[in-house]
Amino acid sequence: MKYDAIFFDLDGTVIDSLQDIADAVNHTMRHFHLPECTAQALKPHLGWGVGTLMKRWLPDLTDARRDEVLAFYKPYYAAHAGDKSRPFPGIDDMLRRLKALGLALAIVSNKPDAAVQPLARDWFSSTIQLAVGEVEGVRRKPHPDMLQGAADRLGLRLERCLYVGDSEVDIDTARNANIDCVCVSWGFRTRQQLKEAGATVIIDDPMELVAFVEES
Repeated sequence: MKYDAIFFDLDGTVIDSLQDIADAVNHTMRHFHLPECTAQALKPHLGWGVGTLMKRWLPDLTDARRDEVLAFYKPYYAAHAGDKSRPFPGIDDMLRRLKALGLALAIVSNKPDAAVQPLARDWFSSTIQLAVGEVEGVRRKPHPDMLQGAADRLGLRLERCLYVGDSEVDIDTARNANIDCVCVSWGFRTRQQLKEAGATVIIDDPMELVAFVEES
């Protein structure tokens, strides 16, 4: 096989987390008497991390006020990130098949690490070796730093890794890391949006990833 490891984005790729994110955002908006949103309205703003999400949703706030909003949101979301979030159908079987092929599996997400860790532990402890979320001092995706750090921690060469995601952020991240990318059509972007962002491989079912890797 061409790859030694597969790195996965989390939200919209292996976990259907949209409603928990929207619930936490709206809880925060109510606390600060700010405009609430629908889950669908949030979709285009997801992928770059919660700081960018809040900048896009609340463009008129001062940086200081937005920092207050984020300081309230982050611990609340971390405590409620698993209320409704679940793996997408077929993800568990796919991960087991990939692990059986001898591949190292990891999650690399722009979600705060405090939320990534419990989700990875609760849902993927038997298949995912490493989970990496946003931490201070490490540049977020689409910079390649998080992918390189994950490869280093696993003792692997980054060029032998594949990245799987659901958005233009993931496409750009893989491009910046100079590694291959597979996009999923069931996440936060449409197939057309992925194509316009430069996706070259798009899958509609998790088991298609197993076939793609076996044929690589």
